[in-house]
Amino acid sequence: MFQILIQSQFPETLSYKLKLACRHFIIISSLLLIWLVSYSQSSKTLPSTSPETDEFLKANQKLFGNNLVALAYKGGKIVYKKEIEKEIGDFNGREQVAAGNASQWLTAAAVMAYVDAGKITLDDRVSKYIPMFAKYMKSYITIRNCLTFTTGIQADPPGPLKLLQKSRYPDLETEVDAFASKREIQTNPGTEVYFTQIGPDIAARVLEVVAKKTFDRIVQEKILRPCKMRGTSFTNDNGGAINASDGAVTTPNDYINFLGMLLNKGSFDGKQVLTEKSVHEMETLQFPTLPVKYVPKEAAGSKTGLGCWISDDGKQVTSLNLTGIWPFIDRCRNYAGILVPKSTISEPKPELYAQFKEKLDASFGDPCR
Repeated sequence: MFQILIQSQFPETLSYKLKLACRHFIIISSLLLIWLVSYSQSSKTLPSTSPETDEFLKANQKLFGNNLVALAYKGGKIVYKKEIEKEIGDFNGREQVAAGNASQWLTAAAVMAYVDAGKITLDDRVSKYIPMFAKYMKSYITIRNCLTFTTGIQADPPGPLKLLQKSRYPDLETEVDAFASKREIQTNPGTEVYFTQIGPDIAARVLEVVAKKTFDRIVQEKILRPCKMRGTSFTNDNGGAINASDGAVTTPNDYINFLGMLLNKGSFDGKQVLTEKSVHEMETLQFPTLPVKYVPKEAAGSKTGLGCWISDDGKQVTSLNLTGIWPFIDRCRNYAGILVPKSTISEPKPELYAQFKEKLDASFGDPCR
């Protein structure tokens, strides 16, 4: 009523003030929009938070194969990013590389998604889902055994023979049936640790039976899509069975999302991909007192989790660095990192990767206690 009275007495004054206010609002809104666009564009290129790490990577560029990407994730975002290229356009965080043994971490996460859903348990016997295992005296093997190198099944043949044998199978079903029928049990399940790539493939096949879907589709639905890992897959472009142990391809940007999900207790981008309980189980030492019959030298000082390796003090979770790609989670400093060369490195130097992490650790302030 008061506004109407004023407008009736001073129509020109009120109209002028309203127009002036509208102009001010438009100007402020435009400036705010410009600032938001500018901030969005500038935030795409994150500044380095560790000059010492930059210098170290540059100094050792040739040893890492000239092209590499290093990333660190903390507090829900990437806080360090370095792309080193021999020539401009050679390599960046969006390009695909072979994931190597880091594939096993993804496989274990897919298994835990089905544990979360109540479809399976880690201590279910494989023969419950693949009856052939009972027929060939392998009925005591559990899903947990498959993810911890404790199945007791005769190991893979070494070197090129392994790849040749892998190509003989058109799919996981045929391959895993062959594990049951043609591979001997050398030790009782759960009695010794022997590193082999058989177990993850068996676990992947169990998921196929439960879900009635192919393993690559399962991983897409349960892990890759929720973590926005669009450049990652287990699809075998050359034909033959999918390799759940070391057959994934990924990108540095993708895999840091996966590590971020685990670091954030199973949550990524506001979505709970895995339960906190499942992430904790993955990072719990499995069969820590068993005798170790064989593991690669890169596993020295670590013990098996589920699809990952855990330092003796439990503060670092990582994947075996057998080909150059090295993802890790530092639970003490509460950050995740990954170092990815463009090309496979036949013999990665563990001391170089340790020095890289030391440089990165120092940039996060307080020492780990």
